[in-house]
Amino acid sequence: MKNSPISKITLEGREFFVKRDDLIDPYLAGNKYRKLYTLLNTQNTIYDTIISYGGTQSNAMLAIAAMCKKKKWRFIYYTKKLSTLQKNENEGNYADALILGMEHKEIENNYYREFIASLRLNLDDRTFVIEQGGAIKAAKQGLEVLAQEIHEQNKAFPTTALATPSGTGTTALFLALALPEYRVYTTPCVGDSAYLKEQMSALTKIPSNLTILEPKKKYHFAKPYKEFYEMYQRLHVKGIEFDLLYAPAMWQALLEQTNEKIMYVHSGGVSGNKSMLARYKKCFATKVAK
Repeated sequence: MKNSPISKITLEGREFFVKRDDLIDPYLAGNKYRKLYTLLNTQNTIYDTIISYGGTQSNAMLAIAAMCKKKKWRFIYYTKKLSTLQKNENEGNYADALILGMEHKEIENNYYREFIASLRLNLDDRTFVIEQGGAIKAAKQGLEVLAQEIHEQNKAFPTTALATPSGTGTTALFLALALPEYRVYTTPCVGDSAYLKEQMSALTKIPSNLTILEPKKKYHFAKPYKEFYEMYQRLHVKGIEFDLLYAPAMWQALLEQTNEKIMYVHSGGVSGNKSMLARYKKCFATKVAK
């Protein structure tokens, strides 16, 4: 694959670079492509089953489903019990992942945490478990490839600061490790900074060049917020579509808490916007554009 391109946008009078990892593939794009890079380059015969878990809005879930279809691997995905409405969704990440062959299994809420903790017990060598959000040490190689691309493109797009939003923090963590001469900004989109640091520390020591920007207010993951939609619109008119789950919080933090020229690494995830936009329309009625 050729290096993903870089676009320029101006927001509030500031110029930003955007590393267009969203253009890599319709499903296997953004940081999910980088996290799954090692598995994508693993021989098909090494594994026959991939297991993961999390929520049905997950971009990682959809990317893993696309990878498994490509590799001809069985994909089993565990979630807590779903509502009837969730099960009947006919568009969005969950519906698309099912079409790609994902086997969805529900676990009773009271037993979910215990079940997930036992996932790795008694597995054979041909089964691989991917932690929620793609938080695996094998992601390091894919982020090193991304780091090399950024180095190669630095002459045309000079900067010493990068930004990428975080769920588990895997992308930001390994990117900062691969580019010690850069300041890497991130913001917690699932939980707070303490939770984010806990997730990253489970993988490796957090480097000093990784800066966590704490949101000015507490946001609940995947809940519609008017200011997030407004940020999405402001970015959309610049000619680039960003996801509604992670990007708005990151861009908001960058505009409020930084002032240098920054390269934003596009995390992909726009496939989930169909279902999220429907939720925004329902929550804010005529205030959300069709």
